[in-house]
Parts: sequence; structure tokens; C-alpha cells
Amino acid sequence: MGQKRVIEGRRPVLEAISAGTKIERIFLQKGARGKQIEEIKEFCRKQGIPLVYREKNELDKLAITRNYQGVLAEVPPFRYTPFAELLEHKKGEAPFLLILDHLQDPQNLGALVRTAYAAGCHGVVIPERRAAEVTPAAVKASAGAVEHLPIAKVVNLARCIEQCKEAGLWVYGADMDGEILYTDGDYKGPTALVIGSEGRGLGRLIKEKCDYLVRLPMKGRLASLNASVAGALLLYEVYRQREGVAEKNKI
Repeated sequence: MGQKRVIEGRRPVLEAISAGTKIERIFLQKGARGKQIEEIKEFCRKQGIPLVYREKNELDKLAITRNYQGVLAEVPPFRYTPFAELLEHKKGEAPFLLILDHLQDPQNLGALVRTAYAAGCHGVVIPERRAAEVTPAAVKASAGAVEHLPIAKVVNLARCIEQCKEAGLWVYGADMDGEILYTDGDYKGPTALVIGSEGRGLGRLIKEKCDYLVRLPMKGRLASLNASVAGALLLYEVYRQREGVAEKNKI
């Protein structure tokens, strides 16, 4: 498929369709059935998108992930959003960003993007180098959320955090030795969460740039939680606090 990007799996392809992603053609496994398959076929018919049928062994050679569910969509390369656009205030909502400090696993990246989108986050920031990118594995793990949630790449994460603070965001970093519990943070205003990489956690300079370091309570012998699990807990704490404010405003 050359330099084209491939979206793999039924739900990710449907999410790409929903998001208005330009789709150049769709490959279907011969004999594939189901409601989602019929939805994809109908979309192709209405939009005039080429629908190409292939045997499973042929699609296996084109797919990057194993569980592509008989569906591959060929699309243009992923378009990252300029970081400055993420700092623009959303109408009626305080900005809420997720910054990932050199996360390595594309599955973790995808899982965090999926959770961030569900929790009302406005955008995700990743480093330009030495970090997981939006690959087919990340798209699959996100269940297609990468097609909806803006993702920015930056050269310098420390400078990115400084810019967040200059724009009025409070920056909270997740760290096992953080000075406050994650539930004690005040995330109702403009907020950026920073999650570290698997194993290493937050870099020293990144810790220094954060306004607060928050910790998750832990029992047992494990040193830390998986990055995507820790991130999910923090993202939903932001969601919980903001929903509480929204409910009060309705009264």
C-alpha cells in the first residue's frame, strides 16, 4: 500500500467514516459478515469508495495488526494538529489537555487517546522523537478515537509545558512520589495532565516544570501502575470534577 496509512478493524474504520476522514479504498475479506460490515458496504456505495474483496491470506500480508476483523481502509497519512491550536480556548469549556512524556507502546498510546476522548479531553500532545506515534496498532487500540481527538507533536515537551502555563493551564504530572493525592488536585479550571513513559515515568525536567505532582494510592508490592491505567484514573478524575461543576450550574 506504499506510503498510504491503513486503518484496521471494523470499529476503527467506522469511526474514521464518522469523523469524515478521507478514505481512498476499503479492503474486505471475502465472506466477511455482520452489521458493521453492511454499514461499511453501504458507505462505500453512497460515497463511491472503491470496495476491494480479498482472501484472508492476501489481507494478512497487508495488515500490520493481527486482529483486523476482515477490514482495512486505505487513507492519507495521519494529520497531526499544530500545538498552538490545542491552546485555543474551547467555547464554554476550560481547556483540558493530555501530555505524554515519551510513551513507548502504541497500544498504551491508543488506549489513552480512547480514554481521553471519552473523558472530554480536548487534545493530546506527544514528543516528535523517541515515542510511540499514531500507527495502525495505536489506531486499533483507540477504537478509532484518534480520528476524532486532535493530537499534536512537539519537539520540546518542557517548552510545551511552559506554553501551557503561559496560556493559563495548571499542569499536573503523575508521579508515584507526588506531593498530593490525585483526587486532591483541582482540575475544574484549565488543566493539562502529564503521564510518563512505561518504567521510567516522568523525566526530571518534566517533573520540575509541572505545577503539581500527584500520586495514586497503592497497596501491595507493585512499584507503579501501567501508564494507560494510571492515565485513565487521572482523566476520569478530571471528568468527575468537571461534571460535578456542570451539574451545579444546571441547578
